[in-house]
Amino acid sequence: MKKVTSLSAVLLSSAMFLAACGGNDGGNNTTDVENNGGAEDTTENTENTEEEPADNEEPADEGNDGDTASDADVGNLQLGTGSTGGTYYPLGQEIATIVNNNIEVEGFDLSAVSSGASVDNIVGISQGEMDLGMSVHLPAQDALTGAGDFEGVEIDNFGFMGHIYPEVMQIVIPADSDIETVADLEGSSVAIGPPGSGTQAAARLILEAYGLEDGDYEAFEEGFGDAQGRIQDGQLDASFGLLGLPAGGIDELAASADIELLSLTEEGISYVEENSGYEQLTIPSDSYDFMEEDVEAITAYAVLLGSMDTIDEDLGYEITKAMFENAGDIAHPQGEQINEENALNGSDGLPMHPGAERYFEEAGISE
Repeated sequence: MKKVTSLSAVLLSSAMFLAACGGNDGGNNTTDVENNGGAEDTTENTENTEEEPADNEEPADEGNDGDTASDADVGNLQLGTGSTGGTYYPLGQEIATIVNNNIEVEGFDLSAVSSGASVDNIVGISQGEMDLGMSVHLPAQDALTGAGDFEGVEIDNFGFMGHIYPEVMQIVIPADSDIETVADLEGSSVAIGPPGSGTQAAARLILEAYGLEDGDYEAFEEGFGDAQGRIQDGQLDASFGLLGLPAGGIDELAASADIELLSLTEEGISYVEENSGYEQLTIPSDSYDFMEEDVEAITAYAVLLGSMDTIDEDLGYEITKAMFENAGDIAHPQGEQINEENALNGSDGLPMHPGAERYFEEAGISE
């Protein structure tokens, strides 16, 4: 498994690079994290080492038109997923399996690896440590403009390769808890998701909607799998999880502990919608056996992103085709969401990977 560097490490590397070059120009320019800083000012000792091409020679291909990945190691591609207790990891493993089994590329091998999820996967793609990544579509939008968790760092070397499933924020609490609203989590122990995950970003926004900031609660930055055990043992008051609906992890927890889902208020949902791209969603009471009434929540889209550097148009086309045409072989409940009808959900505001765009046009599902 390849190590995925956190966004803070990216920012630190960028700062060190700027310092090495004599400072920065105000900090608003795009940080080139895909090639360790771009080194645009490091040519002073090498400017005379490159030969000019002869009049009858073409300059070397520096990569364009989506065909920059001819040297990609197709036998060792990495798909960034999420924590082992969430939805991304098991679903990502199945996606990797169906692509491996159905792609028409000699020597192709794709491995699904555990990670910190959305932000972590985008950073991994930007640094060339991952080739594909699962992400909530909202952090991907932020990455393009250097907003949110990507403040000061713009990343644009990825392309949209398809919708995977709708993600729903589910807040699990013990059934015997006195917690009735998110505001009651003040002073409580709360699992907010791993650093670099869409869960954590959304959890912090929800808590903020109820006036809770860092320090108002004891935050555990861990995935839902770790949180399951803490809730079962009575060591955790609540756990946020941006998961598929229904979520296998919640079903597993419900089999060994009495739990409930905490509903969001109308005011809380309005705050979240005004300050993000999340939308309101009602979790039906028949979603889990333990539910007795509907629960109000927020939702976004999980999407597949592909590197523009290591996956060229042809390879991107084959990956997208293999995934969408064989999604019926996925046993995970969220696999049924990978279909032509939903294919472009979450694509708004994101660059389309040229290979995926070619497949969508060929399949007649482009907008």
